[in-house]
Amino acid sequence: MTYTQDFDADAILRTMEALSRHHARGTSEDEALRVCSAALLLIRDDPKKLAELREFFRKITTPATEGIQVAHTFASREEADAWLSSGTAKDGQLVRVAGQGFTVVDHGLKGLKLVRIPLPEELLLTRPGPKPRT
Repeated sequence: MTYTQDFDADAILRTMEALSRHHARGTSEDEALRVCSAALLLIRDDPKKLAELREFFRKITTPATEGIQVAHTFASREEADAWLSSGTAKDGQLVRVAGQGFTVVDHGLKGLKLVRIPLPEELLLTRPGPKPRT
């Protein structure tokens, strides 16, 4: 399922109405469509609730790897360490250093450190595939 950022609630309701015509009154399909329609009607006119639904929908339909945000990219470890020392880094930020992923970890009195964590694209490169036939 793909995420549509600004889905049209009214268009979805019209689609659900059209689908409901294919199911007899009282069937489980009819009931499911009616409940879903009622839920969408409940939040459709409340911008805050509709925004919450859109965010929830994004979370359940967007692959986890698409939600990963790299905060900064550095050509070398030296550049990354200088940034880390600058005081602008925050615990939990994900950075790319010379093509490899790292996360910023707060070690308390020892300060911030970069800890290696592969980026999604790195994992794809190392994923074992089918063995070639010989």
